[in-house]
Amino acid sequence: THTQPEGACPVKTEEQIATEQAWYGSEKVWLVHKDGFSLATLLKTEAGSLPEGKVKIKLEHDGTILDVDEDDVEKANPPSFDRSEDLASLQYLNESSVMHSLRQRYGGNLIHTHAGPNMVIINPLSAPSMYSEKVMHMFKGCRREDTAPHIYAVAQSAYRNLLTTRQDQSIVLLGKSGSGKTTNCQHLVQYLVSIAGSTGKIFSGEKWQAVYTILEAFGNSSTSMNTNASRFSQIVSLDFDQAGQVASASIQTMLLEKLRVTKRPETESTFNVFYYMMSGADSTLRTELHFNHFAENSAFGIVPQSKPEDKQKSSQQFTKLQAAMKVLGISVEEQRALWLILGAIYHLGAAGATKAGRKQFARHEWAQKAAYLLGCTLEELSSSIFKHQAKGPMQRSTSFRGGPDEAGAGDSSKITALDCLEAMASGLYSELFTLVISLVNRALKSSQHSLCSLLIVDTPGFQNPRMAKRQRGATFEELCHNYAQERLQTLFHERTFVQELERYKEENIELALDDIESSTSMSVAAIDQASTQVRTLARTDEARGLLWLMEEEAVQPGGSEDTLLERLFSYYGPDQGDNKGHALLLKSDKPHHFLLGHSHGTDWVEYDAQGWLSHAKQNPASQNAATLLQDSQKYAFNSLIVLHSSTLQRKYTYLFVSDALLDTVRRSRVHFVHCLLPKADAVGVGGEPRVAHGESCDSGLMQLDVGLLRAQLRGSKLIDALRIYRQGYPDHMVFSEFRRRFDVLAPHLTKKHGRHYIVTDEKRAVEELLESLDLENSSYHMGLSRVFFRAGTLAKLEEQRDVQTRRNITMFQAACRGYLARQAFKKRKIQDLAIRCIQKNIKKNKGVKGWPWWKVFTTVRPLIEVQLTEEQIRGKDEEIQQLKGRLEKVEKERNELRLNSDRLESRITELSSELADERNTGESASQLLESETSERLKLEKDMKDLQTKFDSMKKSMDSMEMEVMETRLLRASELNGEMDDDDTGGEWRLKYERAIREIEFTKKRLQQEFDDKLEMEQQNKRQLERRLSDLQADSEEVQRTGQQLKKKCQRLTAELQDTKLHLEGQQSRNHDLEKKQRKFDSEQNLSQEEVQREKNIREMLSREKDMLTGEVFSLRQQLQDKDLEMCAQNVKLEQLEAELLDLSSQETKDEASLSKVKKTMRDLEAKVKDQEEELDEQAGTIQMLEQAKLRLEMETERLRQTHSKEIESKDEEVEEIRQSCSKKLKQIEVQLEEEYDDKQKVLRERRELETKLLSAQDQVKPRDVETEKRLRKDLKRTKALLADAQIMLDHMKNNAPSKREILEESEFTCAAAVKARKSMEVEIEDLHVQMDDISKAKQALEEQMSRLQREKNDLQSRMEEDQEDMNELMKKHKSAVSQSTQNLAQISDLQAQLEEALKQKQDVQEKLSALQSQLEFQETSMVEKSLVSRQEAKIREMETKMEFEKTQVKRLESLVARLKENLEKLTEERDHRSTSETREKEQNKRLQRQIRDIKEEMGELAKKEGEASRKKHELEMDIESLEAANQSLQADLKLAFKRIGDLQAAIEDEMESDDNEDLINSEGDSSDSEVEDRVDGVKSWLSKNKGLTKNLSDDGSLKSSRSVWHLHPPGSYLHHYQTPTRTHSPCLQSRLN
Repeated sequence: THTQPEGACPVKTEEQIATEQAWYGSEKVWLVHKDGFSLATLLKTEAGSLPEGKVKIKLEHDGTILDVDEDDVEKANPPSFDRSEDLASLQYLNESSVMHSLRQRYGGNLIHTHAGPNMVIINPLSAPSMYSEKVMHMFKGCRREDTAPHIYAVAQSAYRNLLTTRQDQSIVLLGKSGSGKTTNCQHLVQYLVSIAGSTGKIFSGEKWQAVYTILEAFGNSSTSMNTNASRFSQIVSLDFDQAGQVASASIQTMLLEKLRVTKRPETESTFNVFYYMMSGADSTLRTELHFNHFAENSAFGIVPQSKPEDKQKSSQQFTKLQAAMKVLGISVEEQRALWLILGAIYHLGAAGATKAGRKQFARHEWAQKAAYLLGCTLEELSSSIFKHQAKGPMQRSTSFRGGPDEAGAGDSSKITALDCLEAMASGLYSELFTLVISLVNRALKSSQHSLCSLLIVDTPGFQNPRMAKRQRGATFEELCHNYAQERLQTLFHERTFVQELERYKEENIELALDDIESSTSMSVAAIDQASTQVRTLARTDEARGLLWLMEEEAVQPGGSEDTLLERLFSYYGPDQGDNKGHALLLKSDKPHHFLLGHSHGTDWVEYDAQGWLSHAKQNPASQNAATLLQDSQKYAFNSLIVLHSSTLQRKYTYLFVSDALLDTVRRSRVHFVHCLLPKADAVGVGGEPRVAHGESCDSGLMQLDVGLLRAQLRGSKLIDALRIYRQGYPDHMVFSEFRRRFDVLAPHLTKKHGRHYIVTDEKRAVEELLESLDLENSSYHMGLSRVFFRAGTLAKLEEQRDVQTRRNITMFQAACRGYLARQAFKKRKIQDLAIRCIQKNIKKNKGVKGWPWWKVFTTVRPLIEVQLTEEQIRGKDEEIQQLKGRLEKVEKERNELRLNSDRLESRITELSSELADERNTGESASQLLESETSERLKLEKDMKDLQTKFDSMKKSMDSMEMEVMETRLLRASELNGEMDDDDTGGEWRLKYERAIREIEFTKKRLQQEFDDKLEMEQQNKRQLERRLSDLQADSEEVQRTGQQLKKKCQRLTAELQDTKLHLEGQQSRNHDLEKKQRKFDSEQNLSQEEVQREKNIREMLSREKDMLTGEVFSLRQQLQDKDLEMCAQNVKLEQLEAELLDLSSQETKDEASLSKVKKTMRDLEAKVKDQEEELDEQAGTIQMLEQAKLRLEMETERLRQTHSKEIESKDEEVEEIRQSCSKKLKQIEVQLEEEYDDKQKVLRERRELETKLLSAQDQVKPRDVETEKRLRKDLKRTKALLADAQIMLDHMKNNAPSKREILEESEFTCAAAVKARKSMEVEIEDLHVQMDDISKAKQALEEQMSRLQREKNDLQSRMEEDQEDMNELMKKHKSAVSQSTQNLAQISDLQAQLEEALKQKQDVQEKLSALQSQLEFQETSMVEKSLVSRQEAKIREMETKMEFEKTQVKRLESLVARLKENLEKLTEERDHRSTSETREKEQNKRLQRQIRDIKEEMGELAKKEGEASRKKHELEMDIESLEAANQSLQADLKLAFKRIGDLQAAIEDEMESDDNEDLINSEGDSSDSEVEDRVDGVKSWLSKNKGLTKNLSDDGSLKSSRSVWHLHPPGSYLHHYQTPTRTHSPCLQSRLN
C-alpha cells in the first residue's frame, strides 16, 4: 500500500511526460452537478460567442458539449495525483479533486489518507488485513514522512512527539455514527501498547482486548445507523515513564445513555450484555438469577432473542465476556454481583408498574425476584421506587452546570409510577457501569511514576435518523451526542484556524487568506449559550441555549415543551424573509418537532422535543439506586461498594462533562482523525460491514456515496484546513530552540564562533544558520520570536539532522574506541613496568632477607603505622560525623523544598484558576470599556456638533441684533428729518421724488438682471442634472462590473494560490536538483581524482613487479649456480670419503698423515656446513620471492577485478551521461521552440504596435490640422468683431464729438476689446506651443519607432544567425551522438576483446602456476635443464601477451577520456547557447519595456490632445458668451440713446418756457447738468455692465459675476446720479446771482 513519498522526485519516462503535457494542453475540468461530478474538457471559444460567465465544455464519458456556468466548473489534477497519499499535495485543491482522490484510493482498498497534519479514514466495506503485528513493526520508530498513511502512523507521530517534547498528546476521533471511530481507537491503543511496551509486560494486547470486550458488552447497542454503536464517551489515558514505556493506564467514561435500558426508539435494542446474559448463562447462574422462565412482556422491552443463530452468537459472546473478566482479574464473586444487578433490572422490567391509582408494581412476583437479587425486601424496594424519600441524605437535583436546583425536586404529582420504575432501572445500570469501569481501571492502574500522558478521545458520532430512512425525530440523548461532536469540531476549528491566524498576526506574518471562511458552527450556541447576567431561573429576554431554557422551563409553573420551543425560536429562529441557508433553527410540520443545522448547516437533524423537560427534573428514584446498593444484604454488593464507594457519589451533567472533556484535551497537543462514512448503510448486522446481495467488495468506486461524502467534507471544513495548511507556515519553532536543534547542520558556524559563544541576537543567528543550510526563500519566514516553515521543510531538516547525527555518533564511537585502545595500551605498558619492578624488588629482597638490620626495620615499622592509622581513623570518624550532619541538613532542606514546591504547585493551580476567572472578568470589563469608550466618543462628537451649531446661532443672533439697531437708528434719523424746517421743504421734496424715480429705475434694472441670472442658473442646473444622471448610470454600471469581477476574483483566488504553491514546489525541486547536480559534480571530480590515483598506483605496482621479476630471475640464476657448486662439492665429498676409506684401510700409515687427513676433513666439513647455511639462506630467499610473487599475483587479480568494476561503472556513467544529455537536448529543443514561439509573439505584438502607432499618427495629423484651422477661423471672427466695434466707436465719436463721456465709454469698450484680443492671442500662442510640443513628441516617437525598427531588424538577423547556429549545433550534436554510438559500439567490442584477453590471461596464469609446480618438481627431482628453459620461454611469452593486453587497456582508457572530452565540449557549447538565449530573453524583455513606454507616451499624447480639444471647446463657449454680451450691450446702448433723445427733447421744451426766465435758466442749466449727469451715469453703468459681462465670459461661472456685483453694488449708481448735483451747484448759484 506504500506509494512514492511526497518528497521524492521519481524519474518520469518520456511516455509519462508526453501524457502529462497532453493533459495540461487539453485543460481537463470537473463539472459539478447534483449527482456528483464528471470529467470534462474545457473548449476554447471566440470572444463574445458565449454570454458572460458561461464556458463551453465537452464531457469525457459521452462527448456531449454543454454551456455551463463558470462556478460549476473546477480544475482537475493530472492522473498522477489520483491516489495521492496527502491531499495537501494536490496541484488544484477543490471539492471534486479531493473526492476523486479519496474515491480512487478507496477503490484500491487504501482507506487511509493524509490531509495535511490530519488523517482521513473511510470506513471499509470489508475487514482489511492491514492491522497485523508485522505492519505495526513497519511503523515503529519511523517519522510521518517516511511511512504510508495509516492509523498506526498517527499513533507513531503522537508517540514520537511525546518522547521528543515531553508534552501531553491527544488523539481525537471525529465523524458520524458507524464511521469506525471505536475500531480505530482500539487499533491506536494496541499499537501504542505493543510498540512502547511496559515494565514487566503488565500491559499486553490480550488485556486491552479484554477491556474492549467488556466495554462493548456494557456500553454498546444496536441503533438505526450502526448495529454495534457506542452509547458513551470515553477517554483512554496511557501514562508513559521516563523511558517511554507505558507506566499506567485508565479509562474515563461520560455521557452514558442510561435511559436506553428502559426506553429507546423502535427497531433499536438495549445494551448487548442483557442478550449475552440471557443466552449464555449456565444452569447455576440461571437458577440464581431466576432466568429459568422469562416473562412474556416487559415494561422495558428487554426480551430474549428469538433466532437460534442470534442466541448462539450471544452465548459465545457471553463466554468471551467471562474470559475477559478473568483476564482483568475480576473475581467470580464480583462477576456474580454484576449479574445480580442485571437480573434485578430485568425483573423490574417484567414486574412493571400500574398506570393509574396507587403507585405500585403491576406483577409483585417479579418484583419479589428483583428484591431478592438486590438483597432487600419488597417493601424497601417499593418505597425506594415509588415513595420519593431517599434512605440517605437526599441530594438536591442538579442543573445542567452541576449547580443546585433552586426549585427543589419539582412537582412529584406529575411523575407516574412507570417513570419512577424507569428512573430506578436507569440509576441501577448507571451505578453498574460505573462499577465496571472502576474494576477495569483497577486492572490497568500501576504504582509506577509517569512523566506524560497520551489521551485517545472516542465519542458517539453524529446521529441523524433521516440518514437511516427513519421517520422519527431524534431523541434528547442523540442531541447530547451530537452536541459533544460539535464541541470537538469547534476545538478542531479553534486549533486549525483561530490559533494559526492569531499566531500569524502576533508574529507579523501577512498571508492572503481572504478566501478561507473561519466561522464556527452556530448550532453550539443554540444549545449551550449562557446568559451574560447573574444566573437566575427566571424568564428573561436575553438569548440562552436550549439546555438553559430546559432548566428554566422545568422549574417554572406552567412550563412545557411548547413554551420551550417558542422561546428557542424567538432567540434563534429565522427572521422574516430568511431561508434555510441563513438560519440555524427551523420549525417542523410535526408538533414538538424542530430542525437544527449541525456541521455548519450541512447536516439538518429533526428532533422530537416531547418529554424533554423530564430530563431537567431529577427523579428521586434514580438517586435511591446508590443507597439501595449500599444497604444491600448481599455480600457481593458490600465488597464492591466498599471498594468503589467514592465513585458512587459524583454526578455529572451534560454541559459540565462537555466542558471537562474539552478542558482535558486543550491542555495537550491534539492530533485529529476524521472518520468518514462511505454510505448511509455501510455497517450491517453484528457490527460487520454490510455488502448487498450480488455486490462484491471489489466494486471499488461504486461503494461511495458522493453526496454524503461531500456533506461530510463541507461539515468538517477539511478543505479550508488544507488550504490554510498549504498556504501558511504550519511548522514553527522558537529561535533558540531551532538554533540549538539544527546547529549540528552547520559545523563551520560553530568553529567560527567557538564552542562557548554566547548568542546575543537569536534572530540574527538563526538567519545565518538558514543561509548556511541553503533553503529556498519561500520555504520559511522569520517572525518576531520564532521561525516558520512551509509544510515538509522541517521534516527535511530533521532527516538531514538525523544523518548528520548518525555520522557524528559514528565518529564519536571511533574516537572513543581509539581512546580506550590507547588507554589499554598504556595500562599494559604500566603493568609491564610494574612486573619488572616487582621482579627487581624480589631479587633485592632475596639479597637483604638475612640482614639483621632489615629484620629490625620490618619489626618496628608496623608499630609506627598503628598509631598513624588510629589518628587517621579518628579523623575519618570526625569527617563522617560532619558529613552526616550535612546530610541531615540537606535532607531537611530537601523536604522543606519539596513542601514548598507542593505548596507552590497548589498555589499555581489556584492562581491559574483565579487567572482564568480574572481573564474572563477582564474580557467582560474590556468589552464594557470598549462600549463605554465608543459611546463617549459618540457623545463627544455630538457635543462638538451642537457647539458648532450654537456658535453659528450666536453669530446669527449678533448679526440680527446689529440689523435691528441699524433699523432703529434709521427710523430715528427719519423722524429727525421730518422735524426740520419747512423752508427747504420744496427742495427736499424734489430730491425725494427724483430719488424715488431712480429707485424704480434701479429696481427694474435689477429685476431684469435677476431674471437673466435666474435663467442662466437654471440652464446650469439642467446641465448639472444631466451630467449627474450620466455619472450615476456610469457608477451603477461600474458597481455591477465590480461585483462580477469580485466573484471572478474570489473564484480565481484559489486557483491562483494553487498555481503559486505549484510554482513554489517546482522552484524547490529545481533548487534540490541544482544541489544534487553540484554534489554529483563534486563526486565526479573526486572519482576522477581517485581513478587517476589508482592509475598511478597501478603503474607503480607494474614497475615494482618488473623489478621483482628481474630479481627472481637473478635469484634463479644464483640458485642454479649454487646447485652446480653443490654437485661439485658432493662429488668432492664422495672422493674424499673414498680417500678416507682408503686411508683407513692403510694401517701402516703414521699418525702425522692421519692428523693431516683429519684436519682436511674438518675443513671440508666446515665448508660443507657453510654451503648448507648458504643453501638454507637461498631457500629462504626463494620462499620470500615466491610469497612476493603470490602477493603480486593476488594484487594483479584484485586490480583486474577493480578495473573491471571501474570499467562497468564507467560504462554505466557513460550511459547515464548519454541519457542525461539526450534528455537535456530534448529540454533544450523544447526551450528553443518555446523561445521561438515567444519571439514570434513579440514580433506580432510589435507589428500590432507599429500599426497602432501609424494609425494614431494618421489620426493625430488631421486632428491637429482641423484644430488649427478652427482656431484660425475663430481668430479671424474675433478680429472682425473687434473691427466692427472699432468702426462703431468711431462712428459714435463722429456723431457726438462734443460729448466727452461717450468718447470715454467707447475708449473703455475698445480697451476691453483689446484686452480680450490679447487674451485670445495668448491662448492661441499657448495652443501653438502645445501643437509644437505635440509635433516634437511625434518626431520623438517616429525616431523611437525607427530605432525600434532597426533593433527589430538586428534582432531578426541575430535570431536568424542563432537559428543557423542552432541548426549547426543540432548537426554537430547528431554527429556527436552517432559518433558516441559508434564509440560505444567500439567500446563494447573492445570490452568483449578485453574479457577474452582476461580469460586468456587467467588460463595463462593457471598454466603458469601448473608449470611452476612442475618446475619445482623438476628442480627437486633434478631433471634436465632444457625442459626448464623451455617452460621459462613459455612464461616469457605469456608475459609479453600480458603486456600487450595492458597496452590494449591503456588504449581503451585513452578512448574513454577522449569521449569524455567530447562530452565536455558538447556541454560547454550547450551552456554557451543557454547563455546566448538568456541574453536574447533579456533583450526581448527590454524591447517589451520600451514598447510599454511607447504605449504610455501615446496615452499621454492622447490625453494632451483631449485637453487641447477641451480648451478649444471652452474658447468657443467664451466666444459665444462674448457675442451674447455684445448683443445685449448693443441693445442697452440703443435704449440709452433713445432715453438721451427723450431727455434732450424735454430739456428743449423746458428751455422754451417763459416763466421766470432766471429761474428757468438756472433750472434749465441745472436740468442740462442733471441730464448730462444722468447720461454719464448711464454710460458708466453700461461700461460696468460690459465689465460684468466680460468677467462672466472670462470666468464662465456665477461666482465671478457675484464678486463683480459685490464690487459695484446698486448704491454706486445712485452715487453717480448724485455727484453731478454736487459738482454743478456753484454754477447754479452764479446764475441765481
